[in-house]
Amino acid sequence: MPNIAIVDGGTSYHHRALHTEHYRRFFSEIIYVRDLCSTRLDDFDAVIIPDRTHPGLLREAAAHIAQYLAHGGTIVALGETHAHTWLPNVTWDYQPTNFWWWKNPGENLGLYIAAPEHALFNYLSLAHATWHYHGVFTVPSGAKTLLGIENSGAVLYEDTVTTQGRMIVSSLDPFYHYGSYFMPVTEKFLDGFLEWLHDNCKNDESKK
Repeated sequence: MPNIAIVDGGTSYHHRALHTEHYRRFFSEIIYVRDLCSTRLDDFDAVIIPDRTHPGLLREAAAHIAQYLAHGGTIVALGETHAHTWLPNVTWDYQPTNFWWWKNPGENLGLYIAAPEHALFNYLSLAHATWHYHGVFTVPSGAKTLLGIENSGAVLYEDTVTTQGRMIVSSLDPFYHYGSYFMPVTEKFLDGFLEWLHDNCKNDESKK
């Protein structure tokens, strides 16, 4: 069984998303964000930082996280956490969030699957990742865009080249919406994404 930890940001939406029986089974440990620096991360195959975790507290843990990556660990960083301020080699660009695109006939987000051969897409579809996004990332050379935005950047990518570890970085915010009881599609995303991570958190596809 993989050993996956997730950080609890101390909010009501984090508590609901992390502790509900539906998802609790995926996590071997829940780490309160203020305990992150004192936790031995090397014990875990992957550590998930859910969306809307306080970026100031994550910046305090940046060196600790970098050390974990240097030892070959996997960090999953989702949503609005300002990952570019506490993860190495992350470049994020602000874009206004279009919350209401679906109300306009024929409009779409421009979201596309950039790596259909990736194992993640055996677990979820493009529709499961389509609600809105919070900015885009410039993907480092050699890293893999998984979900991209046409004529822009990535909203989900996997980086196994810029550190000794693995970073899965996204501007999607599924934990917030599931934990806040709205945006039902985010449950579909979490179902597939967490199942994939559970089955593949030790699997570095980019180096096969």
